[in-house]
Amino acid sequence: MVHPKNPNKHSPSCIALIPARSGSKRIANKNIRVLGGHPLIAYTIRSAIDSGIFSEVIVSTDSKEYAEIARYYGAEVPFLRPLEYAGDLSPDIEWITYTLKRLKDEEEKFDCFSILRPTSPFRLPGTILRAWNAFILEGGVDSLRAVEKCHEHPGKMWVVRGKRMMPLLPFGPEQQPWHSSPYQALPIIYVQNASLEIAWCHIVLEKGTIAGEVIIPFLTENYEGFDVNQPEDWTNAMDLIEGGMACLPSVPQKPWGNSQS
Repeated sequence: MVHPKNPNKHSPSCIALIPARSGSKRIANKNIRVLGGHPLIAYTIRSAIDSGIFSEVIVSTDSKEYAEIARYYGAEVPFLRPLEYAGDLSPDIEWITYTLKRLKDEEEKFDCFSILRPTSPFRLPGTILRAWNAFILEGGVDSLRAVEKCHEHPGKMWVVRGKRMMPLLPFGPEQQPWHSSPYQALPIIYVQNASLEIAWCHIVLEKGTIAGEVIIPFLTENYEGFDVNQPEDWTNAMDLIEGGMACLPSVPQKPWGNSQS
């Protein structure tokens, strides 16, 4: 792929990593639950493929059923994720390190990777391309992470200990602490969303971290960072689609269920 700033220079190689473990409890099997005619994971796979920036689009899953669905929609599943890296409390660094090392052992090496979670169905190919261009044009960074403006300001949050509480963020002038200030007077705070991350592979393999130390923000727009995590999120996603407020990526395949008949 040609570098966007220098046509005579090639961009670093990048692999898409789509995590899809099968043990979701809040929404059972949410990664393959049907939304808008296709399993949820289909939209992330197609956005990754259609962005045109990835050498490979790989789904990391512990489920043979998920793997079959992922392959149908165009992703690769070269191996299943070990169960010890697929629990409720398994941190991302475990399965990402396992995946990159396993690929490296099989003579597949990449400069960068991007984490694209299936729970962000309104992340379009153009979203990913915009983030990729921002990442490779900014020198000296370890990673990029999607963020959006925080709607519930942490300056107004509290930690409760027994019958006492204290501000989560004890900042601001003593006479006008943040928790007693109007929202408009507070500094703008951003919160990460689950739509995407990009980082250099060597940050994981050499330093044992995903983000590294120098992180560039990627500001998502509209519903690009919308995350389906709770049952009410599913209802909201359907309302957004039916109301024409958010669009799903185009999927060329027939719906998974229909393809089996």
